[in-house]
Amino acid sequence: MKTALITGVTGQDGLYLSELLHEKGYEVYGLIRGQNNPKLPALRRSHPYVKILSGNLLDLASLIRALAKAQPDEVYNLGAVSFVAYSWDNAELTSAVTGLGVLNMLEAVRFYSDDSGKDVRFYQASSSEMFGKVQDVPQRESTLLWPRSPYGVAKVYGHYMTINYRESYGMHASSGILFNHESPRRGPEFVTRKVSQAVARISLGLQDKLVLGNLDAKRDWGFAGDYVDAMWRMLQQDEADDYVISTGETHTIRELLDVAFETVGITDWERYVETDPAFFRPAEVDLLIGDSTKAHEKLGWKPRVDFKSLVRMMVESDVAIEAPSPAVAI
Repeated sequence: MKTALITGVTGQDGLYLSELLHEKGYEVYGLIRGQNNPKLPALRRSHPYVKILSGNLLDLASLIRALAKAQPDEVYNLGAVSFVAYSWDNAELTSAVTGLGVLNMLEAVRFYSDDSGKDVRFYQASSSEMFGKVQDVPQRESTLLWPRSPYGVAKVYGHYMTINYRESYGMHASSGILFNHESPRRGPEFVTRKVSQAVARISLGLQDKLVLGNLDAKRDWGFAGDYVDAMWRMLQQDEADDYVISTGETHTIRELLDVAFETVGITDWERYVETDPAFFRPAEVDLLIGDSTKAHEKLGWKPRVDFKSLVRMMVESDVAIEAPSPAVAI
C-alpha cells in the first residue's frame, strides 16, 4: 500500500484527489491548518478515510513532523491562498503561503528523504495564472511566464523553486500547470460557482440579480475530477517533469452565462446580470488557453468532461442544494 500526504486537502482538488488515491488503495493523510479549522467536520463526514495531521505551510517544523508521522511515498502540495482577487488585498500573506509555503514543503520533503532514505515523490500545484500577460497562444510548458497578480507571482516562485530542487537535489519533483478547473465543490468566491449558485437561486425565485466583472474575459475551463488524475499520473513517471493540464478550449464569461442560464430554461439572461467595476481585476488576464500535447503523449491523459457538461453539472448541483425542502406532514 502506498501512502500519500496532501496539503490543501479540504479544497476541491484535495477532496477529488483523496477519493482518487483511496480508490487506488492508498493510505491518505491530509494536512490541516489549526485544530478548529471550520472545514474539518465536513471532511471527516465525507472522507472518513483521510487521516488528519496538523501543520502549517509557514511552519517548517510542523511540516517535518507531519512527514515523519505520515511517512509518505508521495506528497501533493495543493495548499495555497488561491483566490486571485484576494491576493491584491493581501499580497504579503498570499506571497508567504503560496510562494514560501512551497519552499518549506520542498525543504521538509528533502529533510525527510535524507533522514529516512525514502525516495519521496513531490507534486506542486502550479497555475495558468503564471502566464498572465500571455506571450504565446496557446500556452505550453515553454511559454514565458508573465504573471499579472500577486497570486500569479507567488505561483511562479513556487514553480521555479520546484524545478530548482529537482535539478539541485535530484528530487522527483513535478509541477502541474493547471488551467482553470471547476466542480460543484468549487468555493462560492470563484466566478464559475458564483454563477452556478446565482443561476440556481434566480431560477428558484430566491435571487434577483447576478453582479459580475469583465464578461469578455476568456478562460480554459475543465473539470477538477479530471485534473487530479493528471496529478497522480505525473508522480507515476520514471522522470519528474512539468506539464500543462488544460482542455485546449477557451470560453468567455458570456458563454458561461449562456450555458448556465440555459440549463434552467432561461435564454434572456441579460436582464438578470449586471457588471460592476469593483469586480474587474487591476491587471486583467484576458486570454488563457492551454496546449496539453505533452500530457497527452507522456501521461496518456485527456480531459473527459467538456465545458457544457461541466457548467450543467454545477448548476444542477446548486439547484438541488438551493431547492426548498418539501414540507413534511405531521
